[in-house]
Amino acid sequence: MHVRDQPDEANGRERGRLGPGWFAAVMGSGIVAVAAATLPRGFPGLGEAATVVWAGTALLLLVLAGIYTRQRTLRAHAGDPVLAQFFGALPMALVTVGAGTLLLGRRLMGERAAVDVDWVLWSAGTVLGLATACAVPYLMITRHRFTPDAAFGGWLLPVVPPMVSAATGALLVPRAPAGQVRLALLLGCYSMLGLGLVAVLLVLAMVYSRLMHHDAPRGAVVPTVWIGVGALDQAVTALGTLATAAPSALPAPYARGSAVIALLGGLGIWGFSLLWLALATALTVREIRRGLPFAPTWWSFIFPLGACVTGTSALAARTGSQLFVWIAVVLYALLVAAWAVVAWYSLRHAVRQRERARG
Repeated sequence: MHVRDQPDEANGRERGRLGPGWFAAVMGSGIVAVAAATLPRGFPGLGEAATVVWAGTALLLLVLAGIYTRQRTLRAHAGDPVLAQFFGALPMALVTVGAGTLLLGRRLMGERAAVDVDWVLWSAGTVLGLATACAVPYLMITRHRFTPDAAFGGWLLPVVPPMVSAATGALLVPRAPAGQVRLALLLGCYSMLGLGLVAVLLVLAMVYSRLMHHDAPRGAVVPTVWIGVGALDQAVTALGTLATAAPSALPAPYARGSAVIALLGGLGIWGFSLLWLALATALTVREIRRGLPFAPTWWSFIFPLGACVTGTSALAARTGSQLFVWIAVVLYALLVAAWAVVAWYSLRHAVRQRERARG
């Protein structure tokens, strides 16, 4: 199976069915709301608009989860070497909506209810994310078979969820019971950051090798190159949020050390993410000129851009640099524009699929 055809073939096999990749729409919409709440500079009405987006995203999560559960296609998707990669979208959707509940939903439901909902969504998403990070690579090793040019950005999806859990779990650390529970949560988040980051770097090396040694990706697989950007910037975000939470659980020397790592390590990873961003942008522009067909993988543009915003915002808050502030603002404007385009095409695609199903 050639990598350029993988997502298209998967869509063909599952036509009329909801694939796990559609949960990326929840991730993407959720990060639009969350990124607005973390911007280092506020704008009139932005908080209210972000709250509306969060509420719509939470509803979309419930709808997609209900449809996917009724299909009973979990085993079939697990056996598919392409669709199995997108299992990572569901846990990230859960924890992203949970973070949005804590940051934005408390305006509607109150602090206590928002914290409780976030605990439930974060816990469920973290368990599923850890299961995905273990189970999908195991399936790839023991059951799936790949050609030398099979590696693509979607291979990152199963291993990124623990990093997203680390970044969003940091928001719950100060709200956890003081003492050993809070300390265990912080240390667990740091461990998940390490798990995800090392795995991401291994997969990025395979994807980069595939790009260097084989034909350039084409068609629906091109947007998945952007997932590398999101994975790297999610690490920057996690370092920042964990450093902010560390003083509530760690002794002073280690809390100060976490702040140093968040700044210096975050800057280094952020720089690498810019390289991957430039590569992904160039490949995308090249494919747009040839005619880039719509596919659910278009949502691969959105969450990575959102992670760029949250990572840059974390560095802006830690450094006080106006350069990072304005980069975050510009990236957020691009994020909203891209989200609007992808959401419109997705809605049109859903309507057409429904019409075909009726016909």
